Amino acid sequence: MLRELHIQNFAIIQDLTLTFEDGLVVFTGETGAGKSIILDALSAILGERMDSTAIRKGAERAVIEGLFELDAQTQTVINPLLDEEGLLEEAGTLSLGRELRVEGRNIARVNGRSVSLSLLAAIGALLADLHGQSEHLSLLKVRHHLDLLDRFAHHESTLASYKAAFGDWSALQKQLQSLLEAEKTSGQRADMLHYQVQEIGSAKLQPQEEEELRAERTRLANAEALSSLTRDALARLDESAPEAAAVTDLLGAAARDLAELARIDPQTAPLAEQAEDALSILADLAYELRRYGEEIEFNPNRLDEIEERLALLTQLKRKYGGSIQSALNYLESAKLEMSQVENMGAQIAEVEQRITQIKAIMAGLAAQLSDKRRLAAESLQQGVEQRLAELGMNSAHFQVSITREESAEGLALPQGTFAFDSNGIDQVEFLIETNPGEGFKPLVKIASGGETSRLMLALKHELAQADQIPTLVFDEIDSGIGGRIGMTVGKLLWQLGRDHQVLCVTHLPQLAAFGDQHFHVRKLEAEGRTLTQVEELDGPAREHELAVMIGTDSAGTRQSAHEILDAAGRITGKIRA
Repeated sequence: MLRELHIQNFAIIQDLTLTFEDGLVVFTGETGAGKSIILDALSAILGERMDSTAIRKGAERAVIEGLFELDAQTQTVINPLLDEEGLLEEAGTLSLGRELRVEGRNIARVNGRSVSLSLLAAIGALLADLHGQSEHLSLLKVRHHLDLLDRFAHHESTLASYKAAFGDWSALQKQLQSLLEAEKTSGQRADMLHYQVQEIGSAKLQPQEEEELRAERTRLANAEALSSLTRDALARLDESAPEAAAVTDLLGAAARDLAELARIDPQTAPLAEQAEDALSILADLAYELRRYGEEIEFNPNRLDEIEERLALLTQLKRKYGGSIQSALNYLESAKLEMSQVENMGAQIAEVEQRITQIKAIMAGLAAQLSDKRRLAAESLQQGVEQRLAELGMNSAHFQVSITREESAEGLALPQGTFAFDSNGIDQVEFLIETNPGEGFKPLVKIASGGETSRLMLALKHELAQADQIPTLVFDEIDSGIGGRIGMTVGKLLWQLGRDHQVLCVTHLPQLAAFGDQHFHVRKLEAEGRTLTQVEELDGPAREHELAVMIGTDSAGTRQSAHEILDAAGRITGKIRA
Protein backbone atom coordinates (compact mmCIF):
# COMPACT_ATOMS: atom_id res chain seq x y z
CA MET A 1 0.00 0.00 0.00
CA LEU A 2 1.12 3.56 -0.74
CA ARG A 3 1.61 5.27 2.60
CA GLU A 4 3.25 8.57 1.70
CA LEU A 5 3.87 10.59 -1.45
CA HIS A 6 6.16 13.62 -1.49
CA ILE A 7 6.20 15.86 -4.59
CA GLN A 8 8.51 18.83 -5.09
CA ASN A 9 8.68 21.18 -8.09
CA PHE A 10 6.63 18.92 -10.35
CA ALA A 11 4.40 20.80 -12.83
CA ILE A 12 2.35 23.26 -10.74
CA ILE A 13 3.05 21.44 -7.46
CA GLN A 14 5.72 23.25 -5.46
CA ASP A 15 5.95 21.16 -2.30
CA LEU A 16 3.36 18.59 -1.30
CA THR A 17 3.32 15.62 1.06
CA LEU A 18 0.31 13.30 1.25
CA THR A 19 -0.30 10.45 3.69
CA PHE A 20 -2.64 7.69 2.57
CA GLU A 21 -4.80 5.17 4.40
CA ASP A 22 -6.22 1.82 3.36
CA GLY A 23 -9.42 1.45 1.39
CA LEU A 24 -10.86 3.90 -1.15
CA VAL A 25 -9.04 7.23 -1.43
CA VAL A 26 -10.78 9.88 -3.57
CA PHE A 27 -9.48 13.11 -5.08
CA THR A 28 -11.92 15.86 -6.05
CA GLY A 29 -11.52 19.42 -7.30
CA GLU A 30 -11.94 21.64 -10.33
CA THR A 31 -10.55 20.60 -13.69
CA GLY A 32 -6.92 21.67 -13.99
CA ALA A 33 -6.40 21.94 -10.24
CA GLY A 34 -3.74 19.24 -10.27
CA LYS A 35 -5.53 15.97 -9.46
CA SER A 36 -4.10 14.14 -12.44
CA ILE A 37 -0.70 15.74 -11.80
CA ILE A 38 -0.59 13.91 -8.48
CA LEU A 39 -1.24 10.65 -10.33
CA ASP A 40 1.39 11.60 -12.92
CA ALA A 41 3.88 12.05 -10.08
CA LEU A 42 2.91 8.62 -8.77
CA SER A 43 3.39 7.13 -12.22
CA ALA A 44 6.87 8.71 -12.34
CA ILE A 45 8.07 6.73 -9.31
CA LEU A 46 6.46 3.62 -10.79
CA GLY A 47 8.78 3.83 -13.79
CA GLU A 48 6.85 5.82 -16.42
CA ARG A 49 9.02 7.88 -18.76
CA MET A 50 9.27 11.57 -17.89
CA ASP A 51 11.26 14.48 -19.28
CA SER A 52 12.42 17.87 -18.03
CA THR A 53 9.21 19.60 -19.23
CA ALA A 54 7.52 18.23 -16.08
CA ILE A 55 9.83 20.34 -13.87
CA ARG A 56 8.21 23.41 -12.33
CA LYS A 57 9.26 26.59 -14.12
CA GLY A 58 12.26 28.22 -12.45
CA ALA A 59 13.32 25.07 -10.56
CA GLU A 60 16.50 23.12 -11.27
CA ARG A 61 14.98 19.75 -10.53
CA ALA A 62 11.78 17.92 -9.61
CA VAL A 63 11.78 15.27 -6.88
CA ILE A 64 9.10 12.65 -6.24
CA GLU A 65 9.35 10.11 -3.43
CA GLY A 66 6.94 7.41 -2.35
CA LEU A 67 6.90 5.14 0.69
CA PHE A 68 5.11 1.80 0.36
CA GLU A 69 4.07 -0.61 3.08
CA LEU A 70 4.31 -4.20 1.89
CA ASP A 71 2.00 -6.91 3.16
CA ALA A 72 3.18 -10.52 3.39
CA GLN A 73 1.79 -11.46 -0.05
CA THR A 74 3.49 -8.52 -1.78
CA GLN A 75 6.78 -9.26 -0.01
CA THR A 76 6.65 -12.83 -1.31
CA VAL A 77 6.48 -11.50 -4.87
CA ILE A 78 8.79 -8.48 -4.67
CA ASN A 79 11.50 -9.48 -2.15
CA PRO A 80 13.22 -12.01 -4.46
CA LEU A 81 13.63 -9.27 -7.09
CA LEU A 82 14.94 -6.78 -4.51
CA ASP A 83 17.30 -9.38 -3.05
CA GLU A 84 18.64 -10.30 -6.50
CA GLU A 85 19.48 -6.63 -7.15
CA GLY A 86 20.93 -6.03 -3.67
CA LEU A 87 18.11 -3.61 -2.79
CA LEU A 88 16.39 -5.49 0.03
CA GLU A 89 16.57 -3.52 3.27
CA GLU A 90 13.97 -3.12 6.01
CA ALA A 91 11.33 -5.81 5.66
CA GLY A 92 7.81 -4.53 5.14
CA THR A 93 8.62 -1.14 3.62
CA LEU A 94 9.96 0.12 0.32
CA SER A 95 10.82 3.60 -0.93
CA LEU A 96 10.80 4.61 -4.59
CA GLY A 97 12.20 7.88 -5.88
CA ARG A 98 12.55 9.85 -9.08
CA GLU A 99 14.56 12.98 -9.78
CA LEU A 100 14.21 15.01 -12.98
CA ARG A 101 16.84 17.65 -13.75
CA VAL A 102 16.69 20.58 -16.13
CA GLU A 103 19.78 19.49 -18.06
CA GLY A 104 17.97 16.25 -18.89
CA ARG A 105 19.43 13.88 -16.34
CA ASN A 106 16.87 11.46 -14.96
CA ILE A 107 17.59 9.50 -11.76
CA ALA A 108 15.54 6.55 -10.45
CA ARG A 109 16.01 5.24 -6.91
CA VAL A 110 14.88 2.22 -4.89
CA ASN A 111 15.52 2.35 -1.15
CA GLY A 112 17.79 5.32 -1.79
CA ARG A 113 20.01 3.56 -4.35
CA SER A 114 20.22 4.51 -8.01
CA VAL A 115 18.72 1.95 -10.39
CA SER A 116 17.82 1.74 -14.07
CA LEU A 117 14.42 3.00 -15.14
CA SER A 118 13.52 -0.47 -16.41
CA LEU A 119 14.17 -1.96 -12.97
CA LEU A 120 12.12 0.78 -11.31
CA ALA A 121 9.28 0.01 -13.73
CA ALA A 122 9.53 -3.74 -13.00
CA ILE A 123 9.27 -3.08 -9.26
CA GLY A 124 6.55 -0.46 -9.71
CA ALA A 125 4.41 -2.89 -11.73
CA LEU A 126 4.23 -5.12 -8.63
CA LEU A 127 3.08 -2.27 -6.40
CA ALA A 128 0.44 -0.29 -8.30
CA ASP A 129 -1.70 -0.43 -11.41
CA LEU A 130 -2.68 2.91 -12.95
CA HIS A 131 -5.93 3.02 -14.91
CA GLY A 132 -6.28 6.25 -16.85
CA GLN A 133 -8.30 6.73 -20.00
CA SER A 134 -5.14 7.06 -22.08
CA GLU A 135 -2.95 4.75 -20.03
CA HIS A 136 -1.69 1.38 -21.30
CA LEU A 137 -3.82 -0.69 -18.96
CA SER A 138 -2.50 -3.95 -17.63
CA LEU A 139 -5.79 -5.67 -18.40
CA LEU A 140 -5.44 -4.69 -22.06
CA LYS A 141 -2.27 -6.78 -22.34
CA VAL A 142 -3.39 -10.14 -23.71
CA ARG A 143 -0.38 -11.94 -22.23
CA HIS A 144 -1.78 -11.22 -18.75
CA HIS A 145 -5.22 -12.68 -19.41
CA LEU A 146 -4.29 -16.33 -18.93
CA ASP A 147 -2.53 -15.56 -15.65
CA LEU A 148 -5.54 -13.60 -14.39
CA LEU A 149 -7.91 -16.41 -15.34
CA ASP A 150 -5.68 -18.99 -13.64
CA ARG A 151 -5.60 -17.02 -10.41
CA PHE A 152 -9.34 -16.48 -10.62
CA ALA A 153 -9.79 -20.26 -11.06
CA HIS A 154 -7.68 -21.03 -7.96
CA HIS A 155 -6.10 -24.19 -9.41
CA GLU A 156 -2.56 -23.42 -8.22
CA SER A 157 -1.80 -27.05 -7.34
CA THR A 158 -2.68 -28.41 -10.78
CA LEU A 159 -0.83 -25.58 -12.51
CA ALA A 160 2.25 -26.14 -10.35
CA SER A 161 2.23 -29.86 -11.19
CA TYR A 162 1.97 -29.08 -14.89
CA LYS A 163 4.78 -26.53 -14.74
CA ALA A 164 7.01 -29.06 -12.95
CA ALA A 165 6.29 -31.64 -15.66
CA PHE A 166 6.95 -29.01 -18.33
CA GLY A 167 10.31 -28.30 -16.70
CA ASP A 168 11.19 -32.00 -16.87
CA TRP A 169 10.10 -32.11 -20.51
CA SER A 170 12.22 -29.05 -21.34
CA ALA A 171 15.28 -30.64 -19.75
CA LEU A 172 14.72 -33.88 -21.67
CA GLN A 173 14.28 -31.93 -24.90
CA LYS A 174 17.61 -30.22 -24.40
CA GLN A 175 19.24 -33.57 -23.65
CA LEU A 176 17.69 -35.10 -26.78
CA GLN A 177 18.78 -32.18 -28.93
CA SER A 178 22.31 -32.50 -27.60
CA LEU A 179 22.32 -36.24 -28.35
CA LEU A 180 20.97 -35.71 -31.87
CA GLU A 181 23.58 -33.05 -32.57
CA ALA A 182 26.28 -35.37 -31.25
CA GLU A 183 24.93 -38.23 -33.35
CA LYS A 184 25.52 -36.24 -36.55
CA THR A 185 29.26 -36.39 -35.95
CA SER A 186 29.35 -39.53 -33.82
CA GLY A 187 31.15 -41.59 -36.49
CA GLN A 188 34.00 -39.11 -36.82
CA ARG A 189 34.08 -38.62 -33.09
CA ALA A 190 34.24 -42.37 -32.46
CA ASP A 191 37.20 -42.69 -34.87
CA MET A 192 39.00 -39.83 -33.16
CA LEU A 193 38.37 -41.22 -29.68
CA HIS A 194 39.51 -44.69 -30.75
CA TYR A 195 42.75 -43.25 -32.13
CA GLN A 196 43.37 -41.22 -28.96
CA VAL A 197 42.65 -44.15 -26.65
CA GLN A 198 45.02 -46.35 -28.67
CA GLU A 199 47.71 -43.66 -28.78
CA ILE A 200 47.71 -43.03 -25.05
CA GLY A 201 47.05 -46.63 -24.05
CA SER A 202 49.86 -48.06 -26.18
CA ALA A 203 52.35 -45.71 -24.50
CA LYS A 204 51.72 -47.48 -21.14
CA LEU A 205 52.31 -44.27 -19.18
CA GLN A 206 53.46 -44.29 -15.57
CA PRO A 207 52.96 -41.20 -13.36
CA GLN A 208 56.62 -40.93 -12.15
CA GLU A 209 58.22 -42.31 -15.29
CA GLU A 210 59.41 -39.00 -16.71
CA GLU A 211 61.37 -38.01 -13.62
CA GLU A 212 63.06 -41.39 -13.47
CA LEU A 213 63.96 -41.28 -17.17
CA ARG A 214 65.45 -37.81 -16.89
CA ALA A 215 67.59 -38.94 -13.95
CA GLU A 216 68.77 -42.01 -15.88
CA ARG A 217 69.54 -39.89 -18.94
CA THR A 218 71.69 -37.60 -16.82
CA ARG A 219 73.70 -40.58 -15.52
CA LEU A 220 74.17 -42.10 -18.98
CA ALA A 221 75.20 -38.79 -20.53
CA ASN A 222 77.79 -38.26 -17.79
CA ALA A 223 78.98 -41.88 -17.36
CA GLU A 224 82.67 -41.13 -18.07
CA ALA A 225 82.83 -38.26 -15.58
CA LEU A 226 80.96 -40.28 -12.95
CA SER A 227 83.32 -43.23 -13.39
CA SER A 228 86.42 -41.03 -13.14
CA LEU A 229 85.22 -39.27 -9.99
CA THR A 230 84.28 -42.58 -8.43
CA ARG A 231 87.73 -44.08 -9.11
CA ASP A 232 89.51 -41.03 -7.68
CA ALA A 233 87.41 -41.08 -4.55
CA LEU A 234 88.06 -44.82 -4.03
CA ALA A 235 91.78 -44.32 -4.54
CA ARG A 236 91.89 -41.71 -1.80
CA LEU A 237 89.68 -43.69 0.53
CA ASP A 238 90.87 -47.26 0.23
CA GLU A 239 93.80 -47.73 -2.17
CA SER A 240 97.37 -46.98 -1.07
CA ALA A 241 99.82 -45.57 -3.53
CA PRO A 242 103.61 -45.33 -3.28
CA GLU A 243 103.47 -41.61 -2.76
CA ALA A 244 100.52 -41.54 -0.30
CA ALA A 245 98.67 -43.82 2.08
CA ALA A 246 94.88 -44.38 1.79
CA VAL A 247 92.54 -42.62 4.21
CA THR A 248 91.39 -45.97 5.59
CA ASP A 249 95.01 -47.02 6.26
CA LEU A 250 95.74 -43.83 8.10
CA LEU A 251 92.50 -43.99 10.07
CA GLY A 252 93.19 -47.68 10.87
CA ALA A 253 96.62 -46.81 12.29
CA ALA A 254 95.08 -44.01 14.35
CA ALA A 255 92.44 -46.40 15.66
CA ARG A 256 95.09 -48.86 16.75
CA ASP A 257 97.00 -46.10 18.57
CA LEU A 258 93.83 -44.97 20.36
CA ALA A 259 93.07 -48.57 21.37
CA GLU A 260 96.50 -48.87 22.97
CA LEU A 261 95.92 -45.48 24.64
CA ALA A 262 92.63 -46.68 26.08
CA ARG A 263 94.27 -49.81 27.43
CA ILE A 264 96.70 -47.65 29.41
CA ASP A 265 94.18 -44.90 30.28
CA PRO A 266 90.59 -46.18 30.28
CA GLN A 267 89.29 -42.61 30.28
CA THR A 268 90.18 -42.36 26.55
CA ALA A 269 88.10 -45.42 25.65
CA PRO A 270 85.32 -43.25 24.02
CA LEU A 271 87.90 -41.78 21.67
CA ALA A 272 88.99 -45.23 20.58
CA GLU A 273 85.35 -46.18 19.99
CA GLN A 274 84.77 -43.11 17.85
CA ALA A 275 87.81 -43.97 15.77
CA GLU A 276 86.49 -47.48 15.23
CA ASP A 277 83.08 -46.08 14.23
CA ALA A 278 84.68 -43.68 11.78
CA LEU A 279 86.72 -46.47 10.29
CA SER A 280 83.56 -48.60 9.89
CA ILE A 281 81.73 -45.68 8.18
CA LEU A 282 84.61 -45.17 5.78
CA ALA A 283 84.67 -48.87 4.99
CA ASP A 284 80.94 -48.81 4.22
CA LEU A 285 81.43 -45.70 2.10
CA ALA A 286 84.16 -47.35 0.11
CA TYR A 287 81.98 -50.44 -0.37
CA GLU A 288 78.98 -48.45 -1.64
CA LEU A 289 81.18 -46.30 -3.86
CA ARG A 290 82.80 -49.38 -5.39
CA ARG A 291 79.37 -50.90 -6.02
CA TYR A 292 78.14 -47.64 -7.57
CA GLY A 293 81.19 -47.56 -9.84
CA GLU A 294 80.50 -51.09 -11.00
CA GLU A 295 76.91 -50.07 -11.96
CA ILE A 296 77.96 -47.10 -14.04
CA GLU A 297 76.91 -48.00 -17.56
CA PHE A 298 78.41 -46.84 -20.84
CA ASN A 299 75.36 -47.57 -23.07
CA PRO A 300 74.72 -45.22 -26.03
CA ASN A 301 71.81 -47.39 -27.21
CA ARG A 302 70.01 -47.03 -23.89
CA LEU A 303 70.57 -43.29 -24.02
CA ASP A 304 68.92 -43.17 -27.44
CA GLU A 305 65.98 -45.19 -26.13
CA ILE A 306 65.49 -42.76 -23.25
CA GLU A 307 65.61 -39.75 -25.58
CA GLU A 308 62.98 -41.32 -27.81
CA ARG A 309 60.78 -42.14 -24.81
CA LEU A 310 61.06 -38.61 -23.41
CA ALA A 311 60.18 -37.19 -26.84
CA LEU A 312 57.04 -39.37 -26.89
CA LEU A 313 56.07 -38.25 -23.40
CA THR A 314 56.54 -34.60 -24.38
CA GLN A 315 54.31 -35.09 -27.41
CA LEU A 316 51.56 -36.76 -25.38
CA LYS A 317 51.74 -34.09 -22.70
CA ARG A 318 51.39 -31.34 -25.30
CA LYS A 319 48.35 -33.02 -26.86
CA TYR A 320 46.57 -34.10 -23.70
CA GLY A 321 46.81 -31.49 -21.02
CA GLY A 322 50.43 -30.70 -20.20
CA SER A 323 51.33 -33.57 -17.84
CA ILE A 324 51.48 -37.34 -17.70
CA GLN A 325 48.66 -37.39 -15.16
CA SER A 326 46.42 -35.21 -17.35
CA ALA A 327 47.06 -37.56 -20.28
CA LEU A 328 46.05 -40.51 -18.10
CA ASN A 329 42.91 -38.62 -17.01
CA TYR A 330 42.07 -37.86 -20.63
CA LEU A 331 42.45 -41.55 -21.45
CA GLU A 332 39.79 -42.47 -18.90
CA SER A 333 37.37 -39.76 -20.05
CA ALA A 334 37.93 -40.72 -23.70
CA LYS A 335 37.13 -44.35 -22.92
CA LEU A 336 33.91 -43.25 -21.19
CA GLU A 337 32.91 -40.95 -24.04
CA MET A 338 33.72 -43.61 -26.61
CA SER A 339 31.39 -45.97 -24.80
CA GLN A 340 28.66 -43.32 -24.83
CA VAL A 341 29.17 -42.49 -28.50
CA GLU A 342 29.04 -46.13 -29.47
CA ASN A 343 25.81 -46.42 -27.44
CA MET A 344 24.28 -43.20 -28.85
CA GLY A 345 21.29 -44.88 -30.48
CA ALA A 346 20.22 -46.57 -27.25
CA GLN A 347 20.55 -43.29 -25.35
CA ILE A 348 18.41 -41.43 -27.87
CA ALA A 349 15.74 -44.14 -27.74
CA GLU A 350 15.70 -43.99 -23.93
CA VAL A 351 15.31 -40.19 -23.84
CA GLU A 352 12.59 -40.29 -26.50
CA GLN A 353 10.70 -42.85 -24.43
CA ARG A 354 10.96 -40.66 -21.33
CA ILE A 355 9.72 -37.66 -23.36
CA THR A 356 6.71 -39.67 -24.51
CA GLN A 357 5.95 -40.63 -20.92
CA ILE A 358 6.25 -37.07 -19.57
CA LYS A 359 4.12 -35.70 -22.42
CA ALA A 360 1.40 -38.18 -21.48
CA ILE A 361 1.49 -36.82 -17.92
CA MET A 362 1.44 -33.25 -19.24
CA ALA A 363 -1.51 -34.01 -21.47
CA GLY A 364 -3.54 -35.23 -18.49
CA LEU A 365 -2.66 -32.16 -16.43
CA ALA A 366 -3.24 -29.81 -19.39
CA ALA A 367 -6.71 -31.31 -19.87
CA GLN A 368 -7.50 -30.73 -16.19
CA LEU A 369 -6.28 -27.13 -16.44
CA SER A 370 -8.34 -26.55 -19.56
CA ASP A 371 -11.52 -27.88 -17.93
CA LYS A 372 -10.99 -25.73 -14.84
CA ARG A 373 -10.27 -22.67 -16.96
CA ARG A 374 -13.51 -23.11 -18.91
CA LEU A 375 -15.53 -23.37 -15.70
CA ALA A 376 -13.77 -20.30 -14.30
CA ALA A 377 -14.29 -18.44 -17.58
CA GLU A 378 -18.07 -19.00 -17.39
CA SER A 379 -18.11 -17.69 -13.83
CA LEU A 380 -15.98 -14.67 -14.75
CA GLN A 381 -18.15 -13.89 -17.78
CA GLN A 382 -21.32 -13.93 -15.69
CA GLY A 383 -19.79 -11.81 -12.95
CA VAL A 384 -18.40 -9.17 -15.31
CA GLU A 385 -21.66 -8.92 -17.28
CA GLN A 386 -23.58 -8.49 -14.02
CA ARG A 387 -21.24 -5.68 -12.99
CA LEU A 388 -21.51 -4.07 -16.44
CA ALA A 389 -25.30 -4.10 -16.18
CA GLU A 390 -25.07 -2.39 -12.79
CA LEU A 391 -22.80 0.19 -14.41
CA GLY A 392 -25.31 1.03 -17.12
CA MET A 393 -23.88 -1.18 -19.88
CA ASN A 394 -26.93 -3.45 -20.09
CA SER A 395 -26.27 -4.41 -23.69
CA ALA A 396 -22.61 -5.24 -23.21
CA HIS A 397 -21.41 -8.83 -23.25
CA PHE A 398 -18.08 -10.12 -22.01
CA GLN A 399 -16.37 -13.26 -23.23
CA VAL A 400 -13.29 -15.18 -22.17
CA SER A 401 -11.99 -16.69 -25.38
CA ILE A 402 -10.10 -19.96 -24.85
CA THR A 403 -8.53 -21.37 -27.99
CA ARG A 404 -6.07 -24.13 -28.91
CA GLU A 405 -3.71 -24.59 -31.79
CA GLU A 406 -3.33 -28.00 -33.38
CA SER A 407 0.21 -29.31 -33.73
CA ALA A 408 1.53 -32.71 -34.68
CA GLU A 409 4.29 -32.26 -32.10
CA GLY A 410 1.91 -31.22 -29.34
CA LEU A 411 0.11 -32.95 -26.48
CA ALA A 412 -2.31 -35.71 -27.47
CA LEU A 413 -5.81 -35.33 -26.02
CA PRO A 414 -9.01 -37.13 -27.05
CA GLN A 415 -10.05 -33.98 -28.96
CA GLY A 416 -6.80 -33.79 -30.89
CA THR A 417 -3.10 -32.98 -30.62
CA PHE A 418 -2.43 -29.40 -29.51
CA ALA A 419 0.55 -27.08 -29.20
CA PHE A 420 1.62 -26.36 -25.64
CA ASP A 421 3.84 -24.11 -23.56
CA SER A 422 4.68 -23.66 -19.89
CA ASN A 423 1.01 -22.83 -19.12
CA GLY A 424 -0.68 -25.66 -20.98
CA ILE A 425 -2.53 -25.86 -24.28
CA ASP A 426 -4.83 -22.83 -23.93
CA GLN A 427 -4.57 -19.32 -25.32
CA VAL A 428 -6.80 -16.90 -23.41
CA GLU A 429 -8.06 -13.47 -24.41
CA PHE A 430 -10.75 -11.26 -22.92
CA LEU A 431 -13.27 -9.98 -25.51
CA ILE A 432 -16.12 -7.46 -25.31
CA GLU A 433 -19.23 -6.67 -27.30
CA THR A 434 -20.51 -3.23 -26.28
CA ASN A 435 -23.39 -3.10 -28.76
CA PRO A 436 -25.56 -6.05 -29.88
CA GLY A 437 -24.74 -7.37 -33.31
CA GLU A 438 -21.27 -5.82 -33.54
CA GLY A 439 -19.53 -9.01 -32.48
CA PHE A 440 -16.89 -9.56 -29.84
CA LYS A 441 -13.67 -7.56 -30.11
CA PRO A 442 -10.41 -7.37 -28.14
CA LEU A 443 -10.49 -4.97 -25.19
CA VAL A 444 -8.06 -2.59 -26.90
CA LYS A 445 -10.63 -2.01 -29.67
CA ILE A 446 -13.10 -0.33 -27.30
CA ALA A 447 -13.49 3.26 -28.53
CA SER A 448 -15.34 4.90 -25.64
CA GLY A 449 -13.22 6.01 -22.70
CA GLY A 450 -16.21 5.70 -20.39
CA GLU A 451 -16.86 2.14 -21.55
CA THR A 452 -13.22 1.26 -21.09
CA SER A 453 -13.23 2.63 -17.54
CA ARG A 454 -16.39 0.79 -16.58
CA LEU A 455 -15.18 -2.44 -18.13
CA MET A 456 -11.91 -2.14 -16.23
CA LEU A 457 -13.85 -1.58 -13.01
CA ALA A 458 -16.11 -4.57 -13.67
CA LEU A 459 -13.10 -6.77 -14.41
CA LYS A 460 -11.12 -5.48 -11.44
CA HIS A 461 -14.06 -6.10 -9.15
CA GLU A 462 -14.40 -9.74 -10.26
CA LEU A 463 -10.64 -10.33 -10.30
CA ALA A 464 -10.02 -8.60 -6.97
CA GLN A 465 -9.24 -11.85 -5.21
CA ALA A 466 -6.94 -12.95 -8.04
CA ASP A 467 -5.16 -9.63 -8.57
CA GLN A 468 -2.04 -9.43 -6.41
CA ILE A 469 -1.25 -5.75 -7.11
CA PRO A 470 -1.94 -3.94 -3.80
CA THR A 471 -2.70 -0.41 -5.07
CA LEU A 472 -5.10 0.36 -7.93
CA VAL A 473 -5.39 3.86 -9.38
CA PHE A 474 -8.35 5.07 -11.45
CA ASP A 475 -8.17 8.46 -13.15
CA GLU A 476 -11.68 9.81 -13.83
CA ILE A 477 -13.31 6.39 -14.06
CA ASP A 478 -16.66 8.22 -13.90
CA SER A 479 -16.20 9.79 -17.33
CA GLY A 480 -19.39 9.54 -19.34
CA ILE A 481 -21.64 8.23 -16.56
CA GLY A 482 -24.35 9.92 -14.52
CA GLY A 483 -25.24 10.21 -10.86
CA ARG A 484 -27.30 7.03 -10.57
CA ILE A 485 -24.53 4.91 -12.04
CA GLY A 486 -22.10 6.94 -9.95
CA MET A 487 -23.51 5.38 -6.78
CA THR A 488 -22.95 1.93 -8.28
CA VAL A 489 -19.40 2.81 -9.33
CA GLY A 490 -18.73 4.17 -5.86
CA LYS A 491 -20.07 1.02 -4.25
CA LEU A 492 -17.95 -1.21 -6.49
CA LEU A 493 -14.82 0.87 -5.87
CA TRP A 494 -15.47 0.77 -2.13
CA GLN A 495 -15.88 -3.00 -2.28
CA LEU A 496 -12.66 -3.21 -4.29
CA GLY A 497 -11.02 -1.19 -1.52
CA ARG A 498 -11.63 -3.99 0.97
CA ASP A 499 -8.93 -6.07 -0.75
CA HIS A 500 -6.83 -3.29 -2.26
CA GLN A 501 -5.92 0.30 -1.72
CA VAL A 502 -7.86 2.22 -4.39
CA LEU A 503 -6.96 5.78 -5.45
CA CYS A 504 -9.57 7.48 -7.61
CA VAL A 505 -9.92 10.92 -9.25
CA THR A 506 -13.61 11.74 -9.66
CA HIS A 507 -16.03 14.53 -10.53
CA LEU A 508 -19.09 12.65 -9.25
CA PRO A 509 -20.26 13.42 -5.69
CA GLN A 510 -22.08 10.07 -5.62
CA LEU A 511 -18.75 8.28 -6.11
CA ALA A 512 -16.76 10.58 -3.81
CA ALA A 513 -19.20 9.87 -0.97
CA PHE A 514 -17.88 6.31 -0.73
CA GLY A 515 -14.29 7.38 -0.04
CA ASP A 516 -12.61 6.16 3.13
CA GLN A 517 -10.27 9.13 2.70
CA HIS A 518 -11.12 12.31 0.77
CA PHE A 519 -8.64 14.84 -0.62
CA HIS A 520 -9.71 18.15 -2.15
CA VAL A 521 -7.32 19.54 -4.74
CA ARG A 522 -7.44 23.21 -5.65
CA LYS A 523 -5.40 25.69 -7.61
CA LEU A 524 -4.40 29.09 -6.25
CA GLU A 525 -2.10 31.98 -7.14
CA ALA A 526 0.66 33.32 -4.90
CA GLU A 527 3.26 35.91 -5.89
CA GLY A 528 2.24 35.63 -9.52
CA ARG A 529 2.66 31.83 -9.60
CA THR A 530 0.08 29.06 -9.81
CA LEU A 531 0.19 26.47 -7.05
CA THR A 532 -1.64 23.25 -6.25
CA GLN A 533 -2.91 22.87 -2.71
CA VAL A 534 -4.37 19.66 -1.25
CA GLU A 535 -6.55 19.39 1.84
CA GLU A 536 -7.93 16.26 3.48
CA LEU A 537 -11.66 16.65 4.11
CA ASP A 538 -13.94 15.28 6.79
CA GLY A 539 -17.21 16.17 8.39
CA PRO A 540 -18.80 19.48 7.30
CA ALA A 541 -15.92 20.30 4.97
CA ARG A 542 -16.51 17.12 3.05
CA GLU A 543 -20.26 17.77 2.87
CA HIS A 544 -19.52 21.26 1.57
CA GLU A 545 -17.24 19.82 -1.16
CA LEU A 546 -19.94 17.38 -2.31
CA ALA A 547 -22.45 20.24 -2.42
CA VAL A 548 -20.10 22.26 -4.64
CA MET A 549 -19.66 19.20 -6.88
CA ILE A 550 -23.46 19.00 -7.25
CA GLY A 551 -23.73 22.73 -8.10
CA THR A 552 -23.42 25.94 -6.09
CA ASP A 553 -23.14 25.71 -2.33
CA SER A 554 -26.72 26.22 -1.18
CA ALA A 555 -29.14 24.78 1.31
CA GLY A 556 -30.54 22.53 -1.38
CA THR A 557 -27.20 21.17 -2.55
CA ARG A 558 -26.06 20.78 1.06
CA GLN A 559 -29.14 18.70 1.73
CA SER A 560 -28.45 16.62 -1.38
CA ALA A 561 -24.83 16.13 -0.29
CA HIS A 562 -26.03 15.08 3.15
CA GLU A 563 -28.40 12.54 1.61
CA ILE A 564 -25.67 11.16 -0.69
CA LEU A 565 -23.31 10.66 2.25
CA ASP A 566 -26.10 9.00 4.25
CA ALA A 567 -26.90 6.68 1.34
CA ALA A 568 -23.24 5.73 0.96
CA GLY A 569 -23.04 5.20 4.70
CA ARG A 570 -25.98 2.83 4.66
CA ILE A 571 -24.40 0.80 1.84
CA THR A 572 -20.98 0.61 3.43
CA GLY A 573 -22.17 0.27 7.00
CA LYS A 574 -20.54 3.53 8.11
CA ILE A 575 -22.39 5.54 10.74
CA ARG A 576 -22.23 9.31 10.25
CA ALA A 577 -22.27 11.59 13.25
